[in-house]
Amino acid sequence: MARMTGEGSAKAGRLPVPLPAAFYDRDPRIVSRELLGKVLVRREGRKALTGRIVEVEAYLGTGDAAAHSAAGRTARNDVLFGSPGIAYVYFIYGNHYCLNVSCLPDGIAGGVLFRALEPLKGIEEMARARGVDVRDKRDWRKLTSGPGRMAEAFEITRERDNGKNLTNARSDLWIGDDGFRPKRVLATPRIGITKAAEMPLRYIIAGNEFVSR
Repeated sequence: MARMTGEGSAKAGRLPVPLPAAFYDRDPRIVSRELLGKVLVRREGRKALTGRIVEVEAYLGTGDAAAHSAAGRTARNDVLFGSPGIAYVYFIYGNHYCLNVSCLPDGIAGGVLFRALEPLKGIEEMARARGVDVRDKRDWRKLTSGPGRMAEAFEITRERDNGKNLTNARSDLWIGDDGFRPKRVLATPRIGITKAAEMPLRYIIAGNEFVSR
């Protein structure tokens, strides 16, 4: 699938190279900005689903009232306090899963929530997982625009994916760089939360139609 917005460098389209753990071993605000344009990969046997990351939110750890780590380390949020580059998946509203990645050194909580992807490969597989008819390209937004939609499209669950190493291309879920660079990134207040919602920690690729609304 060609880029829908025409944004980014001409290098995009090469095979993604996994991002190393050192990429995530930084302030979640920096990681969030630099994750935009990277590629989420889900391997299903010999096939792969891929989507470009177009919207994320940073969560800053124990000092962030909206973060799952705000109350300290628990069995549920243990991944956020662990090594950088690890998937943290939780179930919300009794309805859908959300994918995050841990940031900062081992022992310090921080993370990034993935809110939206632009589908690249595996459109039919995503459509089946979502129960969406995508013969009309205008309906492709329904696949991966929003954290619950993208998790369902990539069949991400806590049981299957929590604790997975997103820096390892041998994993069936990882994140890579294919050379794409967004032309313009915007920071806005986070959405869908009540605590610390005013903080400008939501990052989007400006003009991308797959950003959630």
